[in-house]
Amino acid sequence: MIIKKIFRKILDRLFLRKFDDIKIQKGQIFEKHLITDLKNIKNLNQTYFKVFSQDTEDGIIQYLLKSLNIQTVKFVEIGTQDYSESNTRYIYETMRCEGLIIDPYPELEKKVNKILRVWKNKLKIHNDYINPENINEILIQNSFNSDLDLFSIDIDGVDYWVLEKINPKISKIFIIEYNPYFGSKLEISAPNIKKFDRFKYHSSGICWGASLKAIINLMKKKGYTFLGSNRLNCNSFFILNELLDKVKLNIPMTDNLSEFTEVKFNVLRTKDKKYASFLDIKNDIKNLEVFDLIKNKMVKFDEISKDI
Repeated sequence: MIIKKIFRKILDRLFLRKFDDIKIQKGQIFEKHLITDLKNIKNLNQTYFKVFSQDTEDGIIQYLLKSLNIQTVKFVEIGTQDYSESNTRYIYETMRCEGLIIDPYPELEKKVNKILRVWKNKLKIHNDYINPENINEILIQNSFNSDLDLFSIDIDGVDYWVLEKINPKISKIFIIEYNPYFGSKLEISAPNIKKFDRFKYHSSGICWGASLKAIINLMKKKGYTFLGSNRLNCNSFFILNELLDKVKLNIPMTDNLSEFTEVKFNVLRTKDKKYASFLDIKNDIKNLEVFDLIKNKMVKFDEISKDI
Protein backbone atom coordinates (compact mmCIF):
# COMPACT_ATOMS: atom_id res chain seq x y z
CA MET A 1 0.00 0.00 0.00
CA ILE A 2 2.80 2.43 0.87
CA ILE A 3 4.55 1.76 -2.46
CA LYS A 4 1.28 2.31 -4.32
CA LYS A 5 0.73 5.64 -2.58
CA ILE A 6 4.26 6.78 -3.37
CA PHE A 7 3.89 5.68 -6.99
CA ARG A 8 0.55 7.50 -7.27
CA LYS A 9 2.05 10.70 -5.88
CA ILE A 10 4.89 10.51 -8.41
CA LEU A 11 2.41 10.01 -11.27
CA ASP A 12 0.22 12.87 -10.05
CA ARG A 13 3.20 15.20 -9.94
CA LEU A 14 4.42 14.17 -13.39
CA PHE A 15 0.91 14.58 -14.85
CA LEU A 16 0.51 18.01 -13.22
CA ARG A 17 3.84 19.24 -14.60
CA LYS A 18 3.02 17.91 -18.05
CA PHE A 19 -0.32 19.74 -17.95
CA ASP A 20 1.47 22.91 -16.80
CA ASP A 21 3.91 22.57 -19.70
CA ILE A 22 1.00 22.47 -22.17
CA LYS A 23 -0.48 25.64 -20.63
CA ILE A 24 2.90 27.36 -20.83
CA GLN A 25 3.27 26.47 -24.51
CA LYS A 26 -0.14 27.99 -25.28
CA GLY A 27 0.87 31.12 -23.39
CA GLN A 28 4.07 31.42 -25.40
CA ILE A 29 2.12 31.19 -28.65
CA PHE A 30 -0.04 34.08 -27.46
CA GLU A 31 3.11 36.01 -26.53
CA LYS A 32 4.36 35.84 -30.10
CA HIS A 33 1.14 37.45 -31.34
CA LEU A 34 1.43 40.03 -28.57
CA ILE A 35 4.94 41.04 -29.63
CA THR A 36 3.97 41.57 -33.27
CA ASP A 37 1.05 43.81 -32.27
CA LEU A 38 2.68 45.63 -29.34
CA LYS A 39 2.53 49.17 -30.77
CA ASN A 40 -1.09 48.83 -31.84
CA ILE A 41 -2.49 47.91 -28.43
CA LYS A 42 -4.55 50.78 -27.02
CA ASN A 43 -6.45 49.05 -24.22
CA LEU A 44 -5.49 46.37 -21.69
CA ASN A 45 -8.42 44.23 -22.79
CA GLN A 46 -6.50 43.57 -26.03
CA THR A 47 -3.84 41.73 -24.03
CA TYR A 48 -6.01 39.37 -22.00
CA PHE A 49 -4.82 35.80 -21.58
CA LYS A 50 -4.56 33.42 -18.66
CA VAL A 51 -2.05 30.70 -17.89
CA PHE A 52 -1.44 30.68 -14.13
CA SER A 53 -3.07 33.96 -13.12
CA GLN A 54 -6.49 34.18 -11.49
CA ASP A 55 -8.01 35.79 -14.56
CA THR A 56 -6.35 37.58 -17.49
CA GLU A 57 -3.40 39.10 -15.63
CA ASP A 58 -0.76 36.98 -17.41
CA GLY A 59 -1.40 38.72 -20.72
CA ILE A 60 -1.45 42.21 -19.21
CA ILE A 61 1.79 41.56 -17.35
CA GLN A 62 3.54 40.30 -20.47
CA TYR A 63 2.36 43.33 -22.41
CA LEU A 64 3.79 45.70 -19.80
CA LEU A 65 7.08 43.83 -19.42
CA LYS A 66 7.59 43.80 -23.18
CA SER A 67 6.61 47.45 -23.54
CA LEU A 68 9.26 48.34 -20.95
CA ASN A 69 11.75 45.89 -22.51
CA ILE A 70 12.22 44.06 -19.19
CA GLN A 71 13.85 40.71 -19.90
CA THR A 72 15.05 39.76 -16.41
CA VAL A 73 12.33 40.38 -13.82
CA LYS A 74 12.69 41.19 -10.15
CA PHE A 75 9.30 40.78 -8.49
CA VAL A 76 7.40 40.64 -5.20
CA GLU A 77 4.02 38.97 -4.90
CA ILE A 78 2.02 39.16 -1.68
CA GLY A 79 -0.92 36.76 -1.54
CA THR A 80 -0.11 33.66 -3.56
CA GLN A 81 -1.66 30.80 -1.58
CA ASP A 82 0.24 27.69 -2.77
CA TYR A 83 1.52 29.50 -5.93
CA SER A 84 -0.39 27.23 -8.32
CA GLU A 85 -2.50 30.25 -9.35
CA SER A 86 -0.69 33.58 -9.10
CA ASN A 87 0.38 36.65 -11.05
CA THR A 88 4.10 35.82 -11.17
CA ARG A 89 4.07 32.06 -11.75
CA TYR A 90 4.14 32.43 -15.55
CA ILE A 91 7.10 34.80 -15.23
CA TYR A 92 8.92 32.24 -13.09
CA GLU A 93 8.25 29.46 -15.60
CA THR A 94 9.19 31.35 -18.78
CA MET A 95 11.64 34.19 -17.98
CA ARG A 96 14.83 34.89 -16.11
CA CYS A 97 13.77 36.26 -12.76
CA GLU A 98 14.36 36.75 -9.07
CA GLY A 99 11.29 36.75 -6.87
CA LEU A 100 9.91 36.99 -3.36
CA ILE A 101 6.49 35.53 -2.54
CA ILE A 102 4.70 36.14 0.76
CA ASP A 103 1.70 34.25 2.12
CA PRO A 104 0.56 32.60 5.39
CA TYR A 105 -0.57 29.48 3.48
CA PRO A 106 0.30 26.38 5.60
CA GLU A 107 3.62 24.71 4.63
CA LEU A 108 4.00 27.14 1.74
CA GLU A 109 7.58 26.25 0.84
CA LYS A 110 6.79 22.54 0.77
CA LYS A 111 3.77 23.12 -1.48
CA VAL A 112 5.73 25.40 -3.84
CA ASN A 113 8.54 22.88 -4.14
CA LYS A 114 6.01 20.27 -5.27
CA ILE A 115 4.78 22.25 -8.24
CA LEU A 116 7.89 24.22 -9.31
CA ARG A 117 11.12 23.22 -10.91
CA VAL A 118 12.95 25.13 -8.21
CA TRP A 119 16.30 25.06 -10.02
CA LYS A 120 14.99 27.28 -12.84
CA ASN A 121 15.13 30.64 -11.04
CA LYS A 122 15.73 32.34 -7.71
CA LEU A 123 12.66 32.40 -5.50
CA LYS A 124 12.49 33.44 -1.85
CA ILE A 125 9.49 32.36 0.19
CA HIS A 126 8.23 34.18 3.27
CA ASN A 127 5.55 32.08 4.95
CA ASP A 128 3.71 34.47 7.29
CA TYR A 129 1.02 37.12 7.55
CA ILE A 130 1.85 40.54 6.21
CA ASN A 131 0.82 43.82 7.85
CA PRO A 132 1.75 47.54 7.73
CA GLU A 133 4.19 47.09 10.60
CA ASN A 134 6.28 44.28 9.08
CA ILE A 135 6.11 44.86 5.30
CA ASN A 136 9.18 47.08 4.92
CA GLU A 137 11.25 45.01 7.34
CA ILE A 138 10.50 41.84 5.33
CA LEU A 139 11.35 43.54 2.03
CA ILE A 140 14.65 44.85 3.44
CA GLN A 141 15.60 41.50 5.00
CA ASN A 142 15.14 39.78 1.64
CA SER A 143 16.75 42.59 -0.43
CA PHE A 144 13.53 43.38 -2.30
CA ASN A 145 13.07 46.94 -1.07
CA SER A 146 14.12 48.78 -4.26
CA ASP A 147 14.60 48.51 -8.03
CA LEU A 148 11.72 46.08 -8.54
CA ASP A 149 10.09 45.49 -11.90
CA LEU A 150 6.77 44.12 -10.66
CA PHE A 151 4.94 44.27 -7.34
CA SER A 152 1.65 42.38 -6.90
CA ILE A 153 -0.53 42.55 -3.78
CA ASP A 154 -3.70 40.54 -3.15
CA ILE A 155 -4.25 39.73 0.52
CA ASP A 156 -8.04 40.03 0.81
CA GLY A 157 -7.82 42.39 3.73
CA VAL A 158 -5.48 45.18 4.79
CA ASP A 159 -4.09 45.74 1.29
CA TYR A 160 -4.53 49.53 1.47
CA TRP A 161 -2.74 49.86 4.80
CA VAL A 162 0.18 47.71 3.64
CA LEU A 163 0.41 49.60 0.36
CA GLU A 164 0.40 52.91 2.21
CA LYS A 165 3.59 51.94 4.06
CA ILE A 166 5.52 50.74 1.00
CA ASN A 167 8.12 53.22 -0.25
CA PRO A 168 7.21 55.32 -3.32
CA LYS A 169 8.65 54.23 -6.68
CA ILE A 170 9.82 50.86 -5.33
CA SER A 171 8.66 49.11 -8.53
CA LYS A 172 8.06 49.95 -12.19
CA ILE A 173 4.72 48.11 -12.28
CA PHE A 174 2.12 47.52 -9.57
CA ILE A 175 -0.81 45.08 -9.59
CA ILE A 176 -3.24 45.78 -6.75
CA GLU A 177 -6.43 43.92 -5.94
CA TYR A 178 -9.41 46.16 -5.23
CA ASN A 179 -12.98 45.60 -4.07
CA PRO A 180 -15.52 46.39 -6.81
CA TYR A 181 -18.38 46.00 -4.30
CA PHE A 182 -17.13 49.27 -2.77
CA GLY A 183 -18.17 51.10 -5.94
CA SER A 184 -16.60 53.81 -8.09
CA LYS A 185 -17.09 56.94 -5.95
CA LEU A 186 -16.15 56.10 -2.37
CA GLU A 187 -12.70 56.09 -0.78
CA ILE A 188 -13.09 53.29 1.73
CA SER A 189 -11.13 50.32 3.02
CA ALA A 190 -11.38 47.32 5.27
CA PRO A 191 -10.21 48.30 8.78
CA ASN A 192 -6.55 47.91 9.70
CA ILE A 193 -6.72 44.68 11.70
CA LYS A 194 -3.84 42.20 12.02
CA LYS A 195 -4.50 38.80 10.43
CA PHE A 196 -7.68 40.20 8.92
CA ASP A 197 -10.10 37.51 7.72
CA ARG A 198 -12.98 38.86 5.68
CA PHE A 199 -15.37 36.05 6.62
CA LYS A 200 -14.56 36.35 10.30
CA TYR A 201 -15.07 40.11 10.09
CA HIS A 202 -18.46 39.64 8.43
CA SER A 203 -20.13 36.38 7.44
CA SER A 204 -20.89 37.66 3.92
CA GLY A 205 -17.20 38.28 3.14
CA ILE A 206 -18.01 41.59 1.42
CA CYS A 207 -15.44 43.60 3.37
CA TRP A 208 -11.92 43.23 2.02
CA GLY A 209 -9.28 45.45 0.46
CA ALA A 210 -10.18 48.96 -0.62
CA SER A 211 -12.20 50.78 -3.25
CA LEU A 212 -10.55 51.44 -6.60
CA LYS A 213 -10.78 55.22 -6.11
CA ALA A 214 -8.93 54.96 -2.78
CA ILE A 215 -6.15 52.94 -4.38
CA ILE A 216 -5.82 55.21 -7.41
CA ASN A 217 -5.50 58.32 -5.22
CA LEU A 218 -2.92 56.63 -3.00
CA MET A 219 -0.88 55.51 -6.02
CA LYS A 220 -1.04 59.01 -7.53
CA LYS A 221 0.74 60.27 -4.43
CA LYS A 222 3.37 57.59 -4.89
CA GLY A 223 4.02 58.60 -8.51
CA TYR A 224 1.98 56.08 -10.52
CA THR A 225 -0.64 56.18 -13.29
CA PHE A 226 -3.66 53.89 -13.44
CA LEU A 227 -3.76 51.83 -16.67
CA GLY A 228 -6.88 49.71 -16.24
CA SER A 229 -8.01 46.41 -14.80
CA ASN A 230 -8.34 42.72 -15.51
CA ARG A 231 -11.47 41.27 -17.13
CA LEU A 232 -13.15 40.51 -13.80
CA ASN A 233 -12.65 44.06 -12.46
CA CYS A 234 -10.73 43.13 -9.32
CA ASN A 235 -7.05 43.75 -10.12
CA SER A 236 -5.78 47.22 -11.02
CA PHE A 237 -2.59 47.99 -12.95
CA PHE A 238 -0.24 50.92 -12.43
CA ILE A 239 2.99 52.15 -14.01
CA LEU A 240 5.55 54.71 -12.84
CA ASN A 241 4.74 58.13 -14.30
CA GLU A 242 8.19 58.50 -15.86
CA LEU A 243 7.69 55.24 -17.82
CA LEU A 244 4.23 56.11 -19.13
CA ASP A 245 5.55 57.07 -22.57
CA LYS A 246 6.73 53.47 -23.05
CA VAL A 247 3.16 52.19 -23.32
CA LYS A 248 0.87 53.28 -26.16
CA LEU A 249 -2.39 52.82 -24.27
CA ASN A 250 -5.32 55.17 -24.11
CA ILE A 251 -5.01 56.08 -20.43
CA PRO A 252 -8.37 55.78 -18.59
CA MET A 253 -10.01 58.87 -17.15
CA THR A 254 -10.33 58.53 -13.38
CA ASP A 255 -13.23 60.91 -12.79
CA ASN A 256 -15.67 58.09 -13.61
CA LEU A 257 -14.52 54.58 -12.67
CA SER A 258 -17.84 52.79 -13.12
CA GLU A 259 -16.62 50.60 -16.00
CA PHE A 260 -13.93 49.20 -13.70
CA THR A 261 -16.21 48.60 -10.71
CA GLU A 262 -19.00 46.63 -12.34
CA VAL A 263 -19.07 43.42 -10.31
CA LYS A 264 -18.56 40.40 -12.58
CA PHE A 265 -18.31 37.57 -10.04
CA ASN A 266 -20.07 36.16 -6.98
CA VAL A 267 -17.72 35.57 -4.03
CA LEU A 268 -20.05 36.48 -1.18
CA ARG A 269 -21.80 34.06 1.15
CA THR A 270 -25.08 33.59 2.96
CA LYS A 271 -26.26 30.77 5.19
CA ASP A 272 -27.78 29.12 2.15
CA LYS A 273 -25.43 30.15 -0.67
CA LYS A 274 -21.69 29.67 -1.04
CA TYR A 275 -21.57 32.00 -4.06
CA ALA A 276 -23.99 34.84 -3.41
CA SER A 277 -24.64 38.20 -5.09
CA PHE A 278 -24.81 41.64 -3.46
CA LEU A 279 -28.60 41.48 -3.53
CA ASP A 280 -28.50 38.20 -1.61
CA ILE A 281 -26.59 39.74 1.29
CA LYS A 282 -27.96 43.31 1.19
CA ASN A 283 -30.18 42.86 4.25
CA ASP A 284 -27.37 41.28 6.27
CA ILE A 285 -24.89 44.17 6.14
CA LYS A 286 -26.76 46.92 7.96
CA ASN A 287 -24.28 46.97 10.85
CA LEU A 288 -21.15 46.28 8.81
CA GLU A 289 -18.49 48.95 9.30
CA VAL A 290 -15.76 50.04 6.88
CA PHE A 291 -13.08 52.69 7.18
CA ASP A 292 -13.86 55.99 5.42
CA LEU A 293 -10.50 57.39 4.27
CA ILE A 294 -11.88 60.89 3.71
CA LYS A 295 -13.57 61.17 7.10
CA ASN A 296 -10.73 59.16 8.71
CA LYS A 297 -13.10 57.04 10.76
CA MET A 298 -15.23 53.90 10.75
CA VAL A 299 -18.67 54.27 9.16
CA LYS A 300 -21.61 51.94 8.53
CA PHE A 301 -21.45 50.52 5.03
CA ASP A 302 -25.24 50.55 4.76
CA GLU A 303 -25.30 54.32 5.26
CA ILE A 304 -22.82 55.07 2.46
CA SER A 305 -23.70 52.28 0.02
CA LYS A 306 -26.30 54.53 -1.64
CA ASP A 307 -23.30 56.27 -3.27
CA ILE A 308 -22.08 53.06 -4.89
